[in-house]
Amino acid sequence: MGKQSGAHIVWDWNGTLFHDNDAIIGATNAAFAELGLEPITLEQYRALYCVPVPKFYERLMGRLPTGAEWELMDEVFHRYYVEHRGRCRLTEGAVELLTGWTSAGHSQSILSMYGHEELVPLVRGFGIEAHFIRVDGRTGPSGGSKAEHMVRHLGALGARVNPARTVVIGDAADDAVAALHAGARAVLYTGGSHSRASLEEAGVPVVDTLQEAVTEAQRLAA
Repeated sequence: MGKQSGAHIVWDWNGTLFHDNDAIIGATNAAFAELGLEPITLEQYRALYCVPVPKFYERLMGRLPTGAEWELMDEVFHRYYVEHRGRCRLTEGAVELLTGWTSAGHSQSILSMYGHEELVPLVRGFGIEAHFIRVDGRTGPSGGSKAEHMVRHLGALGARVNPARTVVIGDAADDAVAALHAGARAVLYTGGSHSRASLEEAGVPVVDTLQEAVTEAQRLAA
């Protein structure tokens, strides 16, 4: 295994390992419909999406949603998403990449802003849980930033993982911000929630496939 054995990948879930774009767009438009907003396309979503999520809604509404509007939209979004996520699958090639990384003697984990109680059964249902030394979803209210969650995630992994040999693979600029905040590196994937142009503003490698992401992660963690 040589010097590569300390390499660790922290995977994002939604839009990265889990190809759920259709469910995300449908849920977003269901939430918008509650306030009488026009539906948006995947291209519009990728161009405008940002975190925290209320800021994304502000870009579309011209103002921040009120507390009551945010609660309503958040509830509708999650209800729709749960109803439709069953049609979504893992991103093409994900299982082979996870298996290959494990077989090479490296470690990997998942950190997602999706609710922990819903994330764990999803990961388990795809039969991939054994590849990860830790799976963490969000445990507080939705809509926040990933940076502090990343610090806690790596802290929980302790001596098993060296942040300097850790690479976060995600589909959002927030993944890069969280990685840098925790002393890790990042590779961003264009198949999820962000456009290539918005990802490139993060100043980290941007790739079009998960295979490229893993290859780049191996290089960065060397």
